[in-house]
Amino acid sequence: MSVLGFLVRRALRPLLLAIAAGVISGLAGAGIIALVQEALSAQGRPAAQLAWAFAGLAVLGVASKAVSQVLLTRLGQAMIAELRMQLGRRILEAPLRRIEQLGPHRLMAALNDDPAVITQAYVFLPLLCVNVATVLGCLAYIGLISWSALAIVLGAMGLGAVLFRAHDGRAVRAFARARETSDALFQHFRGLTSGIKELKMHGGRGRAFLQGALGESLTSYQRDYVAGTTEFAVAIGWGTLLFYAVLGLTLFALPTWAGLTQPAMSGVVLAMLFLLTPFAQTVEFLPAVGRASVALSKVSNLGLALAPEPEIEAREPPRQGGAEGPPAAFERLELTGVTHRYYREKEDGSFQLGPIDLTFQPGEIVYLVGGNGSGKTTLSLLLLGLYAPESGEIRLDGVPIDDRNRERYRQLFSVVFAEYHLFERLLGLSGPDLDERARRYLERLQLDHRVRVEDGALRVTGLSQGQRKRLALLTAYLEDRPFYVFDEWASDQDPHFRKVFYTELLPELRARGKTALVITHDDQYFALADRCLRLDFGRLTELPAAADEGDEAPRAAREERAASARADEGGRARSAHARRLQIEQRAAQETGARGREAVAATEQET
Repeated sequence: MSVLGFLVRRALRPLLLAIAAGVISGLAGAGIIALVQEALSAQGRPAAQLAWAFAGLAVLGVASKAVSQVLLTRLGQAMIAELRMQLGRRILEAPLRRIEQLGPHRLMAALNDDPAVITQAYVFLPLLCVNVATVLGCLAYIGLISWSALAIVLGAMGLGAVLFRAHDGRAVRAFARARETSDALFQHFRGLTSGIKELKMHGGRGRAFLQGALGESLTSYQRDYVAGTTEFAVAIGWGTLLFYAVLGLTLFALPTWAGLTQPAMSGVVLAMLFLLTPFAQTVEFLPAVGRASVALSKVSNLGLALAPEPEIEAREPPRQGGAEGPPAAFERLELTGVTHRYYREKEDGSFQLGPIDLTFQPGEIVYLVGGNGSGKTTLSLLLLGLYAPESGEIRLDGVPIDDRNRERYRQLFSVVFAEYHLFERLLGLSGPDLDERARRYLERLQLDHRVRVEDGALRVTGLSQGQRKRLALLTAYLEDRPFYVFDEWASDQDPHFRKVFYTELLPELRARGKTALVITHDDQYFALADRCLRLDFGRLTELPAAADEGDEAPRAAREERAASARADEGGRARSAHARRLQIEQRAAQETGARGREAVAATEQET
């Protein structure tokens, strides 16, 4: 995809206006040359007419150039915003597996660097238009004076173009290598910020990171970028040298070869001197075009093409009134023969999850347990519609889930991921009582003393990891969707709030008719689940201890188990308190006995 073609398709009308203004400015500059030559020859029109014409062309040239630059500067910033928005939309639409394969460092480089580089070529267009128009006007003026002089100038420009192309290919390849290195740089920058504690705790690791990983990437980027710039500098040097060669021929050889008169030679030389600056600026603009081509190619290769994708747009169902709302409820959610295959670290073969046959109904709490790497999180991502099954299907109330309805299907769930992200605002949530509902949940989650809500914005001060995860739970509660998924949510909670989660919060969701899938290792609470599932090496089984009452277990039995768990927790707390009292009383008695012995000894001495 060419940069110019991309820019033309994006903003043709404002681009044409800016180009027209630039051409007017360039032609006005060429006209000024003719006026200067006419005034110096003392054989032209009266001085007053020349002065007025000169003033008019000067004002026209300056004004049109300013208009062109302002138009393109404004459009350039709009283009940066549009490109980043397009990239953000493509990232949001892309499959999660594709995003994970690309890695966050590549996406950050594409979002941060590439739009600015592409738009930089766009911003230089007004100057390019001014310069091209000026060069063409000067060449036309030289042709009017002497065809032989024009032939020499055009021959030199052709030779310069050939030499430039020889260096241009090497320069673009060097810029492409530098762009690849920038992905590694973003990865190292993420490592520097995310792993700062580990780097600080081991001096050798920190030095190795700076001098090895980060230092080598910086050196490589510097080397390739300088190499590309050097190639363009050499090409520009060849062009300048050829210009001076032509200028020398015009001054010292053309008067003899072509019989140029002194006034004609002065006009040719004046036009060439006026042509030098725009020609040099035009050539210097080409490195920006080369970098923009590399950036545009990089974005396209990432699978995040900036051009519209008709096949995707045609596949999406029409939406009325904006984004579709989430399903209000469901009767039955089924996974039938669902499989997913992926490669695990340090293993040559692939790991297959499934086939999975699983059914969920409203108002049940299901625990999912299993060792690390057993596929628990992958199963949850399949259930959520973030991964598409390789075989089998997911059905919601008998309707198969595929590419046409997967986006809407995902709106059925509220999720707190193991690796969650906290946004600074309650995005996507609205309502006149949003802040008040959020405050009630904050109080219930014991966060009201640490978090304030103001117009949907969260004001947070000094939260622990467990408190931050509770804050993530706040968003899930406010979404109020039919199905909740918690991936190791309780692992960062203190014992008190862990008990609250299992014995109070989950039963409350069940009482409201919500379904919850809880990925957990807390076996002491397994009895509170309606079902307890176990994953081992990608195979799903149901634990008998949680299945003895079946799907038709009375609600009273489940509530009795929850109450029993709370009573056990309370009993353990009372026992611990009683033990503390006994220890304190024993210590007081021992202290009193030692005091009485000391008093008796003192009296005997007296």
